[in-house]
Amino acid sequence: MRVKVISRSTDEFTRERSQDLQRVFRNFDPSLRTQEKAVEYVRALNAAKLDKIFARPFIGAMDGHVDAVSCMAKNPSYLKGIFSGSMDGDIRLWDIASRRTVCQFPGHQGAVKGLTASTDGRVLVSCGADCTVRLWNVPIATLEESADPPGENSTEPVAVYVRQNAFRAVDHQWDGELFATGGAQVDVWNHNRSQPVKSFEWGTDSIISVKFNPGEPDILATSASDRSVTIYDLRMSSPVRKVIMMTRTNAIAWNPMEPMNFTAANEDCNCYSYDARKLDESKNVHQDHVSAVLDIDYSPTGREFVTGSYDRTVRIFPYNGGHSREIYHTKRMQRVFCVKFSCDASYIISGSDDTNLRLWKAKASEQLGVVLPREKRKHEYHEAVKNRYKHLPEVKRIVRYRHLPKLIYKAGIQRRIMIDAAKRKEERRKAHSARGTVVTKPLRTRRIIKEVE
Repeated sequence: MRVKVISRSTDEFTRERSQDLQRVFRNFDPSLRTQEKAVEYVRALNAAKLDKIFARPFIGAMDGHVDAVSCMAKNPSYLKGIFSGSMDGDIRLWDIASRRTVCQFPGHQGAVKGLTASTDGRVLVSCGADCTVRLWNVPIATLEESADPPGENSTEPVAVYVRQNAFRAVDHQWDGELFATGGAQVDVWNHNRSQPVKSFEWGTDSIISVKFNPGEPDILATSASDRSVTIYDLRMSSPVRKVIMMTRTNAIAWNPMEPMNFTAANEDCNCYSYDARKLDESKNVHQDHVSAVLDIDYSPTGREFVTGSYDRTVRIFPYNGGHSREIYHTKRMQRVFCVKFSCDASYIISGSDDTNLRLWKAKASEQLGVVLPREKRKHEYHEAVKNRYKHLPEVKRIVRYRHLPKLIYKAGIQRRIMIDAAKRKEERRKAHSARGTVVTKPLRTRRIIKEVE
């Protein structure tokens, strides 16, 4: 007769310390666990509900400006530093951790329209409506400096460049000594020269935004008030390509992980993702805003981007998704002029018309502070079961639900009614016309007028 016994090694199930958890041996045979899917479904529901319970995205506001915050810039060499410029010419360096002003940069006589920092984080470039470009030395920000009262620590500009026309935007090369400004034309500057190294002009309208490519230092994209998006190459004497849309593009952001792709924030409430090699069709249309999108910034991971809109909301979009995964708003927040992802992709900073900078979590229900290994595994398991059962109606409903202000909710309904009415009109026109005379354009090419090379 054969006898079966359970044999276990003492090293496998004995606890090393009294605080350790007792190891439990489980048999994962499906025939022994007939309720496995039902149990996991309930866990997915609970995980989705817990996300809503713990969703507290707003961290705090940074108050100090006396006029609307018009632009922001990140410091590549200092994780918790952010620059902000306001409509009254005030420029400040903030310490995000303590939410205090580290340093002020006085000098502009009008609205600050653009800010950017060099790759090493030592030089700040600002431009404004007073027709000047100013270069500043950035002090080494420490906690001791951030504890000083605002205004006591200020610096003078290293260089001031004056031109005939106001500037609207500025951006620094990701790896180099050049920076570009946009106004009546595109000017490329060097830190050590008082005149532009190169100038580009295509059309007579003013440039609204300028962005250098993160992968190719000599390529930059601009948007202009003539509704065009233009690609420039500094190695050539003329612009490369231009696409003209039906409405104006307010801001451009390159994907840092896929440098051939960029996303344009448009006046028609949508964002359009393009491949710079093929501008006759957008890769994706991101729609959810109910008013003009004013600013856009990509996460350092390249998997999502954040937008700020005239409708007083901040939205987070996946880079390949048509609708936003998150919307942030407060009662007192006004029109959002500028938004930035933090350098570690954990936080979002927004600047609005009510003079405040606001700090948000990139993931609304993320646990701040030190996360223990067991807590980390629990969060990962909750994400896994939510992802596994996200297609089921109840889980989908809970995950997708967002509370909206009444005005934005009604504006969204009105916008959907208008879109449906236009669609019905197009279908009826097509049904009552000769075959082939009415061609329905896809959404990705509908807003593009033409491409110019």
